[in-house]
Amino acid sequence: MNYHELDTPALIIDQDIMMDNIRFMQAYADRNHVSLRPHTKTHKIPEIAKLQEECGARGIAVAKVGEAEVMVAHGLKDIFIANEIVGTVKLQRIRALMEQGIDMSFGMDSIEGAEMIQNVFAGSGLKARVLVEIEVGENRSGVVEEDYFRKLLDYLRTHCPDIHLKGVFSHDGHSYSAPDLDACREIDLAAQERTLMFAAIAREMGFDITTVSIGSTPSLTHDFPILDGVTELRPGTYILMDASQGRAYGSMDRCAAYVLATVISKPTEERVILDVGAKGITKQKRSQGICASGGMGDIREFPGTTIYDVYDEHAIIYSRDMHDHVKVGDKVTIIPVHICPTMNLQEKVWLVSGEEITAELTVSCRGRLQ
Repeated sequence: MNYHELDTPALIIDQDIMMDNIRFMQAYADRNHVSLRPHTKTHKIPEIAKLQEECGARGIAVAKVGEAEVMVAHGLKDIFIANEIVGTVKLQRIRALMEQGIDMSFGMDSIEGAEMIQNVFAGSGLKARVLVEIEVGENRSGVVEEDYFRKLLDYLRTHCPDIHLKGVFSHDGHSYSAPDLDACREIDLAAQERTLMFAAIAREMGFDITTVSIGSTPSLTHDFPILDGVTELRPGTYILMDASQGRAYGSMDRCAAYVLATVISKPTEERVILDVGAKGITKQKRSQGICASGGMGDIREFPGTTIYDVYDEHAIIYSRDMHDHVKVGDKVTIIPVHICPTMNLQEKVWLVSGEEITAELTVSCRGRLQ
């Protein structure tokens, strides 16, 4: 069946491009003698996670406990939750997964969090395997001050016999807004150096640090050097890419995911309306740096044409060229600005080779926010 026969909106994944992206990043990790642990929050599909492992990934990363539970139910067994896990209920769910024999680890960055973890794992016969997140410039979560890091490690050593500090991790998400590739390279190297510095502090304090995990797609698609001591790469978006990542990469050729949509209105001589909006492609745009998108999605059939605005169920495009070359009822495809939340809006995706559908997959981790 040709994918243009699908009802719209529908999310399409070009499996040939996707597989090339999987091999591309795996080869980068292999060249640098580090493990690849792809972040599956991008696609949220266990079948695709298994493909990544079959191509050489040592395990997967997820963002939420609920995503981990789904992946485990589908046979994935080596999982890192790259997020701070706080709260007794979530920690009990992680403990239950470990009791099944799953190789689970997760993030933390506070003494309060460590206390909760210890309370849940005390007397279980299991050791919680944790990585401390290091803030490297994104201004999100993670340890900022060296003094606090030392206090946290002292607390782990003196109060937490049921916690095993496996390593440290970081995310240089500010690379998305780097003004150019030279600046992106500097951000990447500085993030690696800072992460490695905290790993060295932990080793000086007597901890056996085996994992130093880094990653964001913009800084891992340009063959930047990986510093000695880094053990693991953790990119996510690379597998599907999107309009913002395509601009950072310098080409849309690696964009494997796109939303099929129908032209439903042409109310003026240059306005075109599609049948997908914020509920199908999000309202996200990137306004600065190498990932600046210039709109809310790129129209593949009309290079340089982007979505001007979206309502819940409508995409608004201003393009005389597109207006003059499509009619109401025609279908076009959109490269989303940010594929990760776009995937979370989909119940199903269709894999294609050329224009032929090869598989229909359920987005099994969709909506797993807890």
